[in-house]
Amino acid sequence: MISHTFIDRPIFASVVSIVVVVMGLLAMQFLPIAQFPEITPPVVQIDADYPGASAEVAAEAVARPIEVTLPGIDNLLYYESTSSNDGHVTIKLTFEIGTNPDIAQVQTQNREKLAEPQLPPEVVRQGISVKKMSPDLVLVVALKSTDPRHDAVFLSNYATLRIVDDLKRVKGVGDALVFGQQNYSMRIILNPLLMAKLDLTPSDITAIIREQNRDYPAGTIGREPAPKGTELTIPIITKGRLTEVKDFEELIVRALPDGSTVRLKDVARIELGAQAYGLEGRWNSKPTTFILTMLSPGANALDTVRRTRAQMDELAKNFPPSVSYDTPYDTTRFIEISIKEVVKTLLEAMVLVVFVVYLFLQTWRATIIPTVAVPVSLIGTFIGLYALGFSINTITLFGMVLAIGIVVDDAIVVVENVERHMREGRLTAKEAAKRAMNEVTEPIIAIVLVLVSVFAPVGFIGGITGAL
Repeated sequence: MISHTFIDRPIFASVVSIVVVVMGLLAMQFLPIAQFPEITPPVVQIDADYPGASAEVAAEAVARPIEVTLPGIDNLLYYESTSSNDGHVTIKLTFEIGTNPDIAQVQTQNREKLAEPQLPPEVVRQGISVKKMSPDLVLVVALKSTDPRHDAVFLSNYATLRIVDDLKRVKGVGDALVFGQQNYSMRIILNPLLMAKLDLTPSDITAIIREQNRDYPAGTIGREPAPKGTELTIPIITKGRLTEVKDFEELIVRALPDGSTVRLKDVARIELGAQAYGLEGRWNSKPTTFILTMLSPGANALDTVRRTRAQMDELAKNFPPSVSYDTPYDTTRFIEISIKEVVKTLLEAMVLVVFVVYLFLQTWRATIIPTVAVPVSLIGTFIGLYALGFSINTITLFGMVLAIGIVVDDAIVVVENVERHMREGRLTAKEAAKRAMNEVTEPIIAIVLVLVSVFAPVGFIGGITGAL
């Protein structure tokens, strides 16, 4: 019997236990830490804009052609599309639990590319984004300022240009985005009365701006074939895209028969502002920009937040004098509290086990054996967690708490039987252990198999319940 092998070779048994503990401690260092296991299905989102289109037109001209290409993507459960009256289209694709979100994003992007020839040119020109949506929001960074000149538009653009890219490079961060992003844009507010008087339409203004606000390749002086003796090559650089309000105001909209010209400032008001004002963040009634930090799959939440805070402290050294940041939302606070409570429960359970075992066996020598068996078994569990791709979370720790009773139950049966043989038969510890194992090995195996048969079917349950 295998039990006799370990009884006859106590040093070998001790080495095996030490190896299990060491490997368990090593596995624990690489296990991700989270509050709950990853049970939510991956989501990929497609965003597109059709300027000037109603919700119905956007749904038919943009959403419908893309939706036709989506069926057939691996592990796709369902998708839903939303179109708004500002021409914005959002399509969310939900995949089966366990699907690699990176692969899902690539396949979705490939299908979206197939639909682009059928989309309006304005939509393709605006750009179509395909991104994976991480449900694991771990940290929210609030960027604020005490200077009234640094309004929400300034803070949003500062976060986009100076902070977000650095946060995305932090190890463990899956994505970082600005909530209610307000990119700088030149806003042109048309006067409908003057437009009607001059027989102009918004499409005319759009075409004029697109034609006059662009980069032109002006060529090069001295480029081949050049006259003999040419020694210099001079590129011609012209003024490209417009950046100032006054430059847009001077754009020529129409030439009148009397030789005069109508400029853009004559039919519209031009101002520098945000591209959209749909969302605005506030904290303590002051304009605030919120940066959402998502956790990448399999990353350690505690280490990721720690590295993100360190990166923000480094970036804060170069903030404008009145700009500062805070972290109003941090999930690791709840993770630390919940894990500490579970660990506390684990220790309390071990203490109670030691007390109960000593109460009934009435000997410290017999009590030490199950007391040592518990930590060896629990630490060895981390090897299985690492091999199966699990994380250290509230659910797995509670499972370990429940396992204490099972481990101690078997240990008590063996130890009590050994003690009985030593007391009644006056045998040595080795002889008593062999005789006891001959009697209880099969019952213990039967007990374990019964427990496995009870819990094993749970592993075949599908959906979120099965993932838990």
